[in-house]
Amino acid sequence: MILGIDVGGSGIKGAPVDLVTGALAEQRHREPTPHRSDVARVVATVRRVAEHFGPAERVGVTFPSVVVGGVTKTAANVDRSWIDAPAAELLSAALDRPVTVVNDADAAGIAEMTYGAGRGRRGTVIMLTFGTGIGSAVFLDGRLLPNTELGHLELRGEDAELRASDRAREQHDLGWDKWARRVEEYLRHVESLFQPDLFIIGGGVSKKAEKFFPAIDIRTPMVTAELLNNAGIVGAAIAAHRAAGA
Repeated sequence: MILGIDVGGSGIKGAPVDLVTGALAEQRHREPTPHRSDVARVVATVRRVAEHFGPAERVGVTFPSVVVGGVTKTAANVDRSWIDAPAAELLSAALDRPVTVVNDADAAGIAEMTYGAGRGRRGTVIMLTFGTGIGSAVFLDGRLLPNTELGHLELRGEDAELRASDRAREQHDLGWDKWARRVEEYLRHVESLFQPDLFIIGGGVSKKAEKFFPAIDIRTPMVTAELLNNAGIVGAAIAAHRAAGA
């Protein structure tokens, strides 16, 4: 059994994954993300999620951070104790089994390119997740360029995610049309840098695409993610499977 666990700003959720179909093999289990999301508290919560399902051969965990060699290098939306934390080592010790750690948006992108909206797509495909921040995963002919962090591109003198994330929509009490104009400005900026062939829009807000997609006018084709909130879990399991050399 390969278990995928997705660490998010409000919840930590996981499930075993059927890697033949990309479907969850059991109903996912969710625990609230600790209010102070420091290393010890998050590791303990991940362990509780894993223990809910019993023994697993391997575990994949997504994290909202640049991840290099199992080490979390940034902490834009989590406690700063995660900067340079040996996340894979800590989680492997806590769960007593091999754990692969991957950037959360990269994991979601891997899942979409394997089973979802990007399956079989060539050229440059960019997945963007709109939530607490803006996550990104960039693929060229199906191959991932990891840790792109395009949510931190500068837009009007600040991080783009401070203007165009779903959290920004809520914080500034923006209507869907006004928020869509900010998203369009951001997408046009990404277009100018990468000239992508396809945008895949994910994150929780993708479930409400009908509220903002029609208001966005860009050159690049744009589709919603198909795996929705399960993409991170599925991508984490794929990453763990690949790390085992399978």
